[in-house]
Amino acid sequence: MPIALPESLEKMAAKLQETELTPQEIVAELDKYIIGQKAAKKAVAIALRNRYRRQKLPSELADEIAPKNILMIGPTGVGKTEVSRRLAKLTSSPFLKIEASKFTEVGYVGRDVESMIRDLVRISVDMVKQEQIGLIREKAERNIEEKILDLLLPPLRRQSPEQAQEEIERFKQTREKLRLQLRGGVLEDRLIEIETREKMASPFEIFSSSGIEEIGINIQEMIPGLMGGKPKRRKVKVSEAREYLLDDELQRMIDMDQVARLAVERVEHSGIIFLDEVDKISGREAGRGPEVSREGVQRDLLPIIEGTTVNTRYGLVRTDHVLFIGAGAFNVAKPSDLIPELQGRFPIRVELTSLDKEDFIRILTEPENALIKQYMALMGTEGLRVEFSEDAIEEIAEIAEKVNESTENIGARRLHTVIEKVMEEISFSAPNIRKKKIRIDKQYVQKQLKDIVKDEDLSRFIL
Repeated sequence: MPIALPESLEKMAAKLQETELTPQEIVAELDKYIIGQKAAKKAVAIALRNRYRRQKLPSELADEIAPKNILMIGPTGVGKTEVSRRLAKLTSSPFLKIEASKFTEVGYVGRDVESMIRDLVRISVDMVKQEQIGLIREKAERNIEEKILDLLLPPLRRQSPEQAQEEIERFKQTREKLRLQLRGGVLEDRLIEIETREKMASPFEIFSSSGIEEIGINIQEMIPGLMGGKPKRRKVKVSEAREYLLDDELQRMIDMDQVARLAVERVEHSGIIFLDEVDKISGREAGRGPEVSREGVQRDLLPIIEGTTVNTRYGLVRTDHVLFIGAGAFNVAKPSDLIPELQGRFPIRVELTSLDKEDFIRILTEPENALIKQYMALMGTEGLRVEFSEDAIEEIAEIAEKVNESTENIGARRLHTVIEKVMEEISFSAPNIRKKKIRIDKQYVQKQLKDIVKDEDLSRFIL
């Protein structure tokens, strides 16, 4: 007996199976953006593949198979977040990154752990809504074109039978001429009169036992005129009217009940939560003081990660099959400092290695979003062609490694600081540089950074 899924999920499962990725293909996709960290990539690839496998099982067995949550251990800037984010993007899964240290124990002022599920549902609703907009946008644009034509050329009034045919033909010809002009952009500055509503900037918020919940949208649905202000007619350009009318038309055409249902389904079956700074809440204090709630936060997290039902604005959401990826440096605390129950909910442990000079060179050049490529593209918008020599890239990588060793090790994030300092003068002067080709070599890098690198105290502040 195949797993019983709602119709929408059946379609989603069929779509996933069409583009079903093997663990090796998942790792290959992640390699395009993240250098090294094979163990972490392998772990998340297996976790994702297990989701595909679960969909093919009988329903009674599928419900029993919980996701194998992952705990990533490694210093900052080595790719923990990026691995998780790219995985979610690869599968179009709702993804939320949240720091565990933001939560407080029930009874303390602060965020409760269930708020991350509500946040994930909101993200999922936005994702599904954008997908729906993509499907109906073309039809909405055609509707808006007709509305604008109606405003430019009001429909004919009733005519006498002998005049009707002639008037109708003339009207059709004029309307088609206007349509061609409208599509050609000739009428963009023409003024037309439309009805608009002033929108409230922000919804109300209330405190409840479930945390902070926005209720503005709900009130707006119950009393349509209250939150939208009084309708008002005003003259605007066709270009502005099209944008306003299109937004209004899209909102009217979208079935928000269906969007909410699909969003909840997607969270329950493919949601990913990246729980950062898990090491900050580790420890089992018995005393009182400012850190008394750390163990309490762990105990509050436990039912969410084990699987519970959370009440959200869009309905009840089960967390049984949400994938949790915990992460932390664990340079002071150890994973064994977590309460035993929470340790058991992160059965997969992967250690991410620190990055060295060779890794930095690869990070600068190999990924599709490599920093060198980014800066070349940015300067290209100014008509400036920037090239980096191999020895310049090596020097940037070496300086980043040295600064990480002598100060705080922040991993690949150090490259952003170093290369920004190298490019500072060029970025500042780019609009006025007449020479349209610049080559950055090792000597130029050393010239830009020599004073900072020599002065260790200065490098702590600047690099």
